[in-house]
Amino acid sequence: PRFAREVSPFPVINAVDGSKQHPTQCLLYLYSIRKTQGTLENIQIALVGDLKYGRTVHSLVQALSKFNATFHLVSPEILKLPSAVKKWIKDAGLEYYQYTELSDVIPFADILYMTRIQGERFPDPMEYEQVKNSYVLENNMLDKSKDNLRVLHPLPRVNEIHENVDGNPKAYYFQQAQNGVYVRQALIAAILGLKE
Repeated sequence: PRFAREVSPFPVINAVDGSKQHPTQCLLYLYSIRKTQGTLENIQIALVGDLKYGRTVHSLVQALSKFNATFHLVSPEILKLPSAVKKWIKDAGLEYYQYTELSDVIPFADILYMTRIQGERFPDPMEYEQVKNSYVLENNMLDKSKDNLRVLHPLPRVNEIHENVDGNPKAYYFQQAQNGVYVRQALIAAILGLKE
């Protein structure tokens, strides 16, 4: 996308940048967070699952580092957030905490961002087998969560969010997917210079 921007006389939208970034997806998360929390400032966000290869996670960390977020990073040891991404948090003077247990973060999170552990990202299939079902969110796990908690997910899910969560008012991932349509429509309209 960077090269395309340098040589193209037209606007370039970076819809996804290989395994590194996912800017348009990040915009819809920011919209969803603001819509559910009323602000982007001072959010307690728990990022769960594949933090090493998850490009949506990397984009979200970079963006929320501008809004005084506190990051709670939940992953298996081999899928920790890369140092290069943690640098965004450190450079912003913000705090992050690392966990291996999902239940440790649910009581105080404002946003619970679940990700699937993607087998196709692993160079060694055996590593994937060891961690593939590390975190599964069940409905009863949300019983002691904050009233304002909302669960986000990049979709599609595999096993990391049980279907019994779908009916919980704290489950926001389907509305979040719908928000993606609106955000991308707005982005295209802005680039085309449309007013309405």
